[in-house]
Amino acid sequence: MSAAVAAAAAAAASVSSKTTSSSHHPSNQAPNHGWIPFFQAPAQRAPLPALSRYESQKRRDWKAFVEYLKKHRPQLGLSRCTGVHVLEFLDYQFGNTKLHRRNCPFWGNPPDPPSPCSCSCPLDQAWSSLDGVVGRLRVAFEENGGQPETNPFSAHVVRLYLRDLRDAQAKARGNAYTF
Repeated sequence: MSAAVAAAAAAAASVSSKTTSSSHHPSNQAPNHGWIPFFQAPAQRAPLPALSRYESQKRRDWKAFVEYLKKHRPQLGLSRCTGVHVLEFLDYQFGNTKLHRRNCPFWGNPPDPPSPCSCSCPLDQAWSSLDGVVGRLRVAFEENGGQPETNPFSAHVVRLYLRDLRDAQAKARGNAYTF
């Protein structure tokens, strides 16, 4: 028993002499047990966890919207933004898809196999893409201090626009949503 006590005392003395050393060399410092001191160089810090695809898209869309507000003339603050500004942003920012007219041979009959068609029908934004963007921006607005009651992405005009776009594109494909 006394050998075990002597070994424990020797180990404790060894640890206390290492922690009271006046040298600041990293090999003489006690382990940090998982916490990262604020003075560590960035290369020594653990990398931040990767954002999910949704969070990355939401951040990208929010940055694009804030940039749009900065470029808007006259400059527009977030508190003065309305649903009409949201529609302008969607038109300014996002891609297009072919929306066939009633007299087009592709109306209700998309090419099989799918391929680019040579008709002169107008281009419009894809409903599903815009619906996703608006949903992400609705959340980002509130995460960045906006009140749900004043959220321009929840405006009636935005919901009507998305519903009309969805219905028109569904009819052009030959199927109608029944909600």
